[in-house]
Amino acid sequence: MRWTKVKIDSIKATSNYSLVGGPFGSNLTTRDYMEEGIPVIRGNNLSEDGLFDGTDFVFVSEQKANRLVPNNAFPGDLIFTQRGTLGQVGLIPIESQFQRYVISQSQMKLTVNPERAHPAFVYYFFRHPATIQDIKNRVSSSGVPHINLGTLKELEIPLPPLEVQRKIVSVLSAYDDLIENNLRRIKLLEESGRLLYKEWFVRLRFPGHEHTRIVNGVPEGWEKKNLADVCDEVREAVSPRDVESDTPYIGLEHIPRRSITLSTWAEAQEVTSSKHRFCAGDILFGKIRPYFHKVGIAFVDGVASSDAIVIRPKADSVRSLVLLIVSSDRFVAEASQKVKEGSKMPRADWKIMREYAIALPPHALLDTLNSYICPITQQLKLLTMENRKLKQARDILLPKLMSGEVEV
Repeated sequence: MRWTKVKIDSIKATSNYSLVGGPFGSNLTTRDYMEEGIPVIRGNNLSEDGLFDGTDFVFVSEQKANRLVPNNAFPGDLIFTQRGTLGQVGLIPIESQFQRYVISQSQMKLTVNPERAHPAFVYYFFRHPATIQDIKNRVSSSGVPHINLGTLKELEIPLPPLEVQRKIVSVLSAYDDLIENNLRRIKLLEESGRLLYKEWFVRLRFPGHEHTRIVNGVPEGWEKKNLADVCDEVREAVSPRDVESDTPYIGLEHIPRRSITLSTWAEAQEVTSSKHRFCAGDILFGKIRPYFHKVGIAFVDGVASSDAIVIRPKADSVRSLVLLIVSSDRFVAEASQKVKEGSKMPRADWKIMREYAIALPPHALLDTLNSYICPITQQLKLLTMENRKLKQARDILLPKLMSGEVEV
């Protein structure tokens, strides 16, 4: 069965400001940002994967948010990227941590009329690969890639009866619930690794620390080393014509924030310029500010953006240690401060990063560290691969449900 198509503009809520763009540039600037208050939704809170990241916000005061009422968003609203990485969409969870948000200059907001459409149904429509491609086909070619509010209003969506919409949402959300559960498990696993690193290598409360003296600033039996003693930067440049089209490709947009799990990637068929090859077990570090805090371990072989540093541990025995070091807050902060001079865009410099001082524990303690961290990274890999299969199954089903090819 084929559903009647209607324009997005026709399914917006009847209330004021139900389909709007972000504030004008001078109305919201970085000078307005605060440590707490009303959260601002930016591009990093969205993704082409459709996930809404509710952890990495900047904030404005309540007074500022009140002056930006047309640009306020609420649980149940849909948020779209207007300029930058087009195709990003997010649905603010109904059970959200915050009850009000402000959208940035690069976002647009849609409040759906609940008598016409289910917000999650509209959300899944914008997750449809054909919809994403349609949006990208409408991009303005001048300056930064962008679409405007008029483009969003004119997009057409198939609109079955509300009861059918709810059934479709129920089917697709079952996949997303499993994916979200796995993501929560990933966060818990990563946090356990970070806590162990802080306990052993920052606070120096490692197994046996009670009986170990500190000599010249490091525990007795440990060695003072530099990062370059345990890992290398790998620059194996590869041309697009020398890479199979289905080879995994990881750009900066695929490296997660505040995570060490590289769980998403594209395919090399989208690559048009030379990249760097990486292997499973390598660590990718975003070297352009503000991407210094984007670090992740690769679970597959592939090619990466030349704006990512490929870090390869010199031995399996130090892989866990290297991963924990380069993803630590202290290392990321130092890399972001000591950037390459003379560059238009601040870039992390491996020649400086490689001199980062580390304390290398004896083999026995490294083995103990690996006995904790290796099972964690293996579980991260299993959860990542499971999520990819769930996403593939969902994305195969999505267009068939949306078109009415598969009835619910």
